Amino acid sequence: MSVFTPLARPELEAFLAPYGLGRLLDFQGIAAGSENTNFFISLEQGEFVLTLVERGPVQEMPFFIELLDVLHEADLPVPYALRTTDGVALRELAGKPALLQPRLAGKHIKEANAQHCAQVGELLGHLHLATQANMIKRKTDRGLDWMLEEGTQFLSHLNAEQKDLLQRALEEITRQKEKILALPRANIHADLFRDNAMFEGTHLTGLIDFYNACSGPMLYDVAIALNDWCSDEEGLIDGPRARALLGAYAALRPFTAAEAELWPTMLRVACVRFWLSRLIAAESFAGQDVLIHDPMEFQLRLAQRQKVSTPLPFAL
Repeated sequence: MSVFTPLARPELEAFLAPYGLGRLLDFQGIAAGSENTNFFISLEQGEFVLTLVERGPVQEMPFFIELLDVLHEADLPVPYALRTTDGVALRELAGKPALLQPRLAGKHIKEANAQHCAQVGELLGHLHLATQANMIKRKTDRGLDWMLEEGTQFLSHLNAEQKDLLQRALEEITRQKEKILALPRANIHADLFRDNAMFEGTHLTGLIDFYNACSGPMLYDVAIALNDWCSDEEGLIDGPRARALLGAYAALRPFTAAEAELWPTMLRVACVRFWLSRLIAAESFAGQDVLIHDPMEFQLRLAQRQKVSTPLPFAL
C-alpha cells in the first residue's frame, strides 16, 4: 500500500478543523499512488482527498495550486485546493506539504473504448487552450535532459536487447532535442494515464494527480495519453481509439506541421520517460510495500513505437 506517511486520527482531526467542514467521520489510505501519500477523507460536509506531497521541493507547490485554480475557473473537472477559513491552501502535516481537495465523482476504468478516448482527447485540448496564452512556467524534473542522463546511466543495468532499444531512443532524443523544445507549448498534465481519470459510464468526470504537471510541448502530453489509452496488451496502438483521441483533440486545437512531423518521435520519447521512471522505481523500492508499475509495459510499447513512421493526419 503506497502510504508513505501514516497518520493517526487525532493529528488528522487537528489538521482538518480549520477548514470548517465538520467532524471527521472516516479516513482511508489510497493504495493506488506511487509517489505521494493520499487519503480518502469523509467529513460531515462531504468527501475529500488529502495529499501529502512526498516528492519535489515545497517551493513548487504554489505552481500546482495556481494551475488547478486556473483550470477550475475554466470549468474543467479538476481537484482544486480547498482553503481554510483563513484562506490558506498549502499547509503542512507530518512534516510534509499537504493539500485538501474535493473528491471527484466517478471511477477509474481498466478497459478504454473509443468513446473514453474521445473524452480524454477533448479534455486535454481544453486543458491546453486554457493555459496556452498565459502559461505558468515550471520546468519538469523528468524532461529530456533527465532522460538522457538517467538513460545513459541505466544502460549498464539492462540486457543486450533492452540496451539496444534504449540506446536507439536516446540517440533519437539527442538528434531531435532542439526541434522538440521548439514545439508549441502550454501547461501540460504529463501523466494522463487511465488511473488519473475518472469516468461515469463514458463521461469523463475528473482528472487528478497533477504533480507531474509543468510547462512543455503540448504534443508530448498527447503522446503520453495516447500511449496509455490507446495501446493493447502487446504495446500496439489501437487505430479506432487513437483516431478518436487525436480527432477530438484536433477539433479544438489542430496540430501544426512541425507537430505532425515529430509525432513518431514524441511517441517514443513518452515511452522512454515512463520506462525509465518505472525501472528506477522498481530498483529503488524493491521489497517495499509500495505500488510499482511494470516497466515491461513501456519496454514493449517503445519497441512497437520504433515501427511508427507516419506523421499525424490532423495537422493544419
